[in-house]
Amino acid sequence: MGFDRLIKRIQETGNPSVVGLDPKLDYVPAFIKEKHFKENGMTLCAAANAIREFNFTLIDTLCDIIPAVKPQAAYYEMYGYEGVRVLAETIAYAKSKNMFVITDGKRNDIGATMEAYATAHLGCVSVGTETLEPFNADSLTVNGYLGTDGIRPLLRICNEKDKGIFVLVKTSNPSSGELQDRKIGNDTVYDVMGDMCEAWGADQIGEFGYSAVGAVVGATYPEQLQELRIRLPHTFFLVPGYGAQGGGAAGVAAAFDRNGLGAIVNSSRGIMCAYQKESNCPDTDFAGAARREAIRMREDLCSYIK
Repeated sequence: MGFDRLIKRIQETGNPSVVGLDPKLDYVPAFIKEKHFKENGMTLCAAANAIREFNFTLIDTLCDIIPAVKPQAAYYEMYGYEGVRVLAETIAYAKSKNMFVITDGKRNDIGATMEAYATAHLGCVSVGTETLEPFNADSLTVNGYLGTDGIRPLLRICNEKDKGIFVLVKTSNPSSGELQDRKIGNDTVYDVMGDMCEAWGADQIGEFGYSAVGAVVGATYPEQLQELRIRLPHTFFLVPGYGAQGGGAAGVAAAFDRNGLGAIVNSSRGIMCAYQKESNCPDTDFAGAARREAIRMREDLCSYIK
């Protein structure tokens, strides 16, 4: 129920972080790309297979120290059906390594269309006499702007399949305040959206006190992060913006409750591309550099979390 499975993995690894698998081809080491270009030419298939090898190697190297991965769907969709294939394979492989998978799709619609999104990413589809899981992620990021009509289909699947969602509340990008900081009466838009998350998740509270409806709250706005942690006691936070976007561990600490729970902090480029920043690191050691950065991030976060 709720995000209990994720919280237990965080406790097991002692690490409240998630690695974002957002692999532009530029992030993949040259020796991997050259191998697949030689096998399949400069094709979408070759690009997707290079990303697959990159992802799988990172998962193998990080699965014992990081509890979760967050593949961003757009980075796979940009390589067409071959990329979508690798998204599905990446999700399956991460789950086989006991990692919690958050698909970053930011989906939303209403009615039958939202049912289809929910089924695709979190649920099951019937094909003749068979019941199949298309992507089978553990959770999905969603946009709540369409209101309850766009969230209700997800709540049903969350309840039936022990899945979760993260609703965009206060995002980490610089222009988020253009809309999210506007006032509705005495409250900001992000306050209202946060309150809706609490209401949507009220019937699905897990053993740690958090519901199946989480919130995306950026590390780049530590004051709002602290405010929302107090306001939303049953809402688990996905916190982007650490590292490359400028968010720091000291500010991120406000996302956690008195037990050191309640949030997971994302790093994408910081971990994936650590080999490009580490002094004298050959690209053949990209996974080792990722592991070293993941450990550094874990120690950084944990030094501020009580």
